[in-house]
Amino acid sequence: MPALSPDLRKALLNLPQKEKDQLLTRLVSQDAVLTEQLSYRLLEGDDALEQRRLRLRTQVDDPVRGYHQTPNDLLHIVRQLQGRLAYHTRITGDLFGEVELTLRLLTNVLRHQPEAVSRLHGPTQPLLQHLARRTHEALKQAAKLHEDYHVELEPATNELLTLLYASAAAPLARELGVPMVKL
Repeated sequence: MPALSPDLRKALLNLPQKEKDQLLTRLVSQDAVLTEQLSYRLLEGDDALEQRRLRLRTQVDDPVRGYHQTPNDLLHIVRQLQGRLAYHTRITGDLFGEVELTLRLLTNVLRHQPEAVSRLHGPTQPLLQHLARRTHEALKQAAKLHEDYHVELEPATNELLTLLYASAAAPLARELGVPMVKL
């Protein structure tokens, strides 16, 4: 995005307030993400973040429990859900929520889909690679959080790592350098 020249910036700031308001409204309405970010910050109440997390938690828990025709079907669902988690963070700035829900999603897949994660072979390999890679990325994201959050995430992290290393994704996780237990 090109920066405004100092002259144009000065001219914009010298516009009458009514014109500035009209320009601002037009510009904001052209960007859907910005519109939702402003709606979240300005219109939703104090408990909006927890409400959004709760809706996402429900979405994360439901679809991975059922029967899936192929491991690729499950991988497709996992990727869609991770897109929703990333979008949530983009709107709210809730990195902790994204990490927490990602750990939950990956744990749910490993716990509720034993057939899809028990053998490393052609059809399951993309799913298992994705699980190992996303675990690695989630651990890196968690490391960026404040130390107090590490204590909250530790049980979920250790459960995920235990399930990951008990699955057929273990060699892939070792290759990526994913630890066996988070201390």
